[in-house]
Amino acid sequence: MNKIKVLLADDHRIVVDGLKRLLDPEFDLVDVVDNGERLLESARRLQPDVVVSDISMPGMTGLDALARLKAGNPAVRMVFLTMHHNVAYAREALHAGALGYVLKQSAVEELIFAVRAAMAGHIFVSPEIAGEVFCGSQSDWATKSDPFELLSVRQREILRLLVEGYSAKVIAGRLEISPRTVESHKYKIMHTLDVASNAQLIRFAMRHGLAD
Repeated sequence: MNKIKVLLADDHRIVVDGLKRLLDPEFDLVDVVDNGERLLESARRLQPDVVVSDISMPGMTGLDALARLKAGNPAVRMVFLTMHHNVAYAREALHAGALGYVLKQSAVEELIFAVRAAMAGHIFVSPEIAGEVFCGSQSDWATKSDPFELLSVRQREILRLLVEGYSAKVIAGRLEISPRTVESHKYKIMHTLDVASNAQLIRFAMRHGLAD
């Protein structure tokens, strides 16, 4: 029986080393990439059975990559492996067509199972947040009373970096986008959340667990 072909995308070297040791014995790990653009190129070239990807990566998020892959191949199977506990991220990932959402802290116990579930066409979400994720139907996801859920993954990522004290220029460098794009996102965030200052942004972020 042929092994499931897996493509891994994550920009954290230490995490990748651990994941390779976890996945190699179970699957055919066809490639390891560190950003969304390389994920797209490798997925299209190698046609893996399952893509395991981080959400937050330089340049293009995992969600952006999923959308592009789905446009060319609706049957693509993706499992997100992420540090984000927030239910909004998980719901957005599943709504975009992901078949798995595994918390990095639970990878050893859950990732292999999630990959096998995805291969079979089933959805797996880390039990730690599954109850909240599946509370309500998918149609409910479009009706978001929590303003935080109105932000895209990229906007939440930029908000997190802003409240950690990074400047637009530094954020742009880390995410491999232009400072103007960062400022544009910041303006849209403030408009969406109806806040007028950085202090209000920080308070909002603290309420939603984006800052200590």
